[in-house]
Amino acid sequence: MLPINNLLDNLENELKQAIKARNMTNPLMIGIRTGGVWIAEPLHQRLKIKEPLGLLDISFYRDDFSQIGVHPHVKPSSIPAHIDGRDIILIDDVFHTGRTVRAALNEIFDYGRPNQILLGVLVERDGKQIPFAPDCVGARITLSANQRIKLLGPDPLVIQLVPLPQDQNHD
Repeated sequence: MLPINNLLDNLENELKQAIKARNMTNPLMIGIRTGGVWIAEPLHQRLKIKEPLGLLDISFYRDDFSQIGVHPHVKPSSIPAHIDGRDIILIDDVFHTGRTVRAALNEIFDYGRPNQILLGVLVERDGKQIPFAPDCVGARITLSANQRIKLLGPDPLVIQLVPLPQDQNHD
């Protein structure tokens, strides 16, 4: 089990520095369902973001949608209609292959064209397959091929390393 409060503190500090360095004004924070929303909720409060937290369900934007079909727990996305020219902070729990972020960006751009997007993740692990990288990270870790990271929550938030079943590959 990894210390979630330390990871949130690290991610918050990196986000504060990046927001200042990139001159972000009145940013909109969006969490990727489900784990990204759980991480975004405390960060939204800590960073004193004024606008309500946006929620993004990327299920229909995944590149493996035709293989896995509709997930029984698909929920609607909730993003303000006015994102053109806005500064956005996109939050997810674990960055692995980059495919989740690619799907999230595709959905965000269907809503409009933001000014800039800052990507924050609680944990970045090895295994990148797409040329994306988070801007802000709570921790970077290397795992063996038979391990994955699982976030449990939302209350309490717990992150743990678990063995990966032989026939699965997750992002």
